[in-house]
Amino acid sequence: MQTRAIPVSSLSADQVHSVLTAATAAPSLHNTQPWTFHCTPTTIELHADPTRTAPVADPEQRELRLSCGAALLNLRLAIRVLGVHPAVQLLPDHHQPDLLAVIRPQGHSVVTPLDIELFRAITRRHTNRRPFSTNDVPSSVVNRLRQAAKIEQAFMASLAGPQLRTLRALINQAHDIQLRDPAFVAEFAHWTGRDNTCRTGVPARSSGLLPEPQDQWVLRDFSGGQAHSRVEGKDFETEPLIAVIGTFHDLPLAHLQAGQAMQRVLLAATAAGLAASFLSEVVEVPATRKQLRDLVVGGLWPQTVLRLGRPTAAVTAPARFTAALD
Repeated sequence: MQTRAIPVSSLSADQVHSVLTAATAAPSLHNTQPWTFHCTPTTIELHADPTRTAPVADPEQRELRLSCGAALLNLRLAIRVLGVHPAVQLLPDHHQPDLLAVIRPQGHSVVTPLDIELFRAITRRHTNRRPFSTNDVPSSVVNRLRQAAKIEQAFMASLAGPQLRTLRALINQAHDIQLRDPAFVAEFAHWTGRDNTCRTGVPARSSGLLPEPQDQWVLRDFSGGQAHSRVEGKDFETEPLIAVIGTFHDLPLAHLQAGQAMQRVLLAATAAGLAASFLSEVVEVPATRKQLRDLVVGGLWPQTVLRLGRPTAAVTAPARFTAALD
């Protein structure tokens, strides 16, 4: 695949390369990075990459579309801070289901302080699977995160009290169900615990600490058995901020919207000094996702669950540049 960029509309080739680099700094299931971008003289096309799927954990490619939505949000921000408006059309051609969005850089866009703040957070946002500090997240920050989700036509619910206890039980249930599936175990092993030079998947250095039986919020071992045990006093926090990003329906359009909302929430959290990791198992198992839907959102659809808090340390995962030229 070529990595050379071409001019697109009013964007120079260097600017196109810059905005695509920002787009690919998005989170994805097991760092699969399941996107590719095609440039034409007037558009940037976002495509799902069918070779980078996790068919056991994500058989309907819902999480793939969330990941691509996150990359799209980064791309939109990167174009906006150049003073150019990114006109976006989602799912433009039902004959091309892998064509998720067409972006037309056109006209002038007023660059706001929020645009700049979130754009600067793109390179600082990293999934953090390590313990967080026990400091509470201020309600003003929680409200800012809720507003970030709302801007992208999604919602964010934060859990507390009995809901947290129920969620912990659902996470454990989902985790046990997945571990009993040999196909899931093999797929998870394929994408995690990778050599630190790999450009996709989760390298051992960014896997966090080895989960222990008493851990309530971090159960998966992303290291392939290579993670370090925690030192005494460095346990996972008992009550992090748990946020559920949800939508009003569960069609592919909602998945793309939820991915953009998820990324806007993550960038707003990063700008506020927070870190985040994902509790994906509870939405990957249909039975526990249904129970989470009943628990949190009153019939609306939960798309992803985030664990947020003050970071104590972070290690980055690699990204790949994926621009193809038409």
